[in-house]
Amino acid sequence: MATTKRTVEVELSTTGLDAQGRPRRVPLVVDEQGAPVSVEVPSSIEPGLQGEHMLINIGPQHPATHGVLRLVLELDGETVVRCIPHIGYLHCGFEKIGEYRQYNQIIPWTDREDYLNSPGNNVAFALGAERLFGIEITERCKVLRVILMELSRIISHLVWLGTTCIDIGAFTPFLWSFQERENVYNLFENWIGARLTTTFTRVGGMGADIPDGWVDQLTAFVKHFPETVSEIDRVITRNGIWVGRTVGLGVMSADEAVNYGLSGPMARASGVAWDMRKDFPYLDYETYDFDVPVGTNGDVYDRYLVRMEELRQSTRILEQAIKRLPDGPVNVADHRAILPPKSKATSDMESMIHHFKQVMEGPRPPRGESYVAVESPKGEKGYYMVSDGSSKPVRWRIRPPSFVNLSAIPRMVEGHLLSDVIAINASIDIVMGEIDR
Repeated sequence: MATTKRTVEVELSTTGLDAQGRPRRVPLVVDEQGAPVSVEVPSSIEPGLQGEHMLINIGPQHPATHGVLRLVLELDGETVVRCIPHIGYLHCGFEKIGEYRQYNQIIPWTDREDYLNSPGNNVAFALGAERLFGIEITERCKVLRVILMELSRIISHLVWLGTTCIDIGAFTPFLWSFQERENVYNLFENWIGARLTTTFTRVGGMGADIPDGWVDQLTAFVKHFPETVSEIDRVITRNGIWVGRTVGLGVMSADEAVNYGLSGPMARASGVAWDMRKDFPYLDYETYDFDVPVGTNGDVYDRYLVRMEELRQSTRILEQAIKRLPDGPVNVADHRAILPPKSKATSDMESMIHHFKQVMEGPRPPRGESYVAVESPKGEKGYYMVSDGSSKPVRWRIRPPSFVNLSAIPRMVEGHLLSDVIAINASIDIVMGEIDR
């Protein structure tokens, strides 16, 4: 005689909790005597492998978190169910320290936010302070700052490219990327003597003009650099392992990218054509001929493609900047805002007074506030400062793209495998110095 079957709802703790924190209820088939006949297991759990969810930590001491990021992951097997990022392990206090420093004394702190984009941070802060002071920089200074920002973008993307290759399992492109990064650092060192933390700019100009022969060195770099980019492209862009580890991971649609406030390559890879150099130009970027690469799928692979193309576009901008670099002074002529030359400070009474007042007290902008945002390698980098008429800002705040972009990581990793978390996190391109600042 056939056994009569019926279905009842039972609680199985091995399937985890529902949205209200209660054990999920799943259908259990039993016969007339109440003995179980079969269990309909949710499709996300492979039959025979049911188990409790597990919490694991990735970081804060983990090479793939690129700093002191800690990701608390709830796993169902190897699938990420939930991701909780913890960022509070650096505590640099840049913004509060800046309220007790003269404007030019803040510039070394900007080096240490996104330390892969130190010259770019220097330029962005100087632009914000100059708007507050009402200073118009010289044409030569504008072009030199464009060169700085594009070299800085190249450095940042090369570090991202090399370390992402390491995270995913490729080693040779890492060596090529870091060799080119070293070439750019040699250019920085030949210009101003520093490499990683540069402190290049001053409010109203630059720390130093370029030395003789420096443009020739830059021209040689611009000439051979695209060959390295093409070689890396040839090795990994259509590599089956690379494609398999990047395509379809961490997808963010254009609407999601906008809703999360993503910017830079993160937003452009999702199809959002947003670039501060085009949409809110500064340093005459609107007069340069370059393209803004935009992706379609918003996954790890598209973020890679966007950054690779940005390396080529930065090279185009550098080529144009070399051709248009004008002669003339690099600093403004107003010595109330920028230090006079040392030769004048030691021979001219008025220049010596300006030198003394600037060093001891610092230049004083009028009362007011300003916000300037630039296109950093990671996205929209903004500086907001408020002046009460003293030589120090009464408020200084930073809009860091790494912080905003990282906020989307729970959305991007949930539902993916544990091994995919490493690739997705790498694709965001974060520096913890501008996150827990």
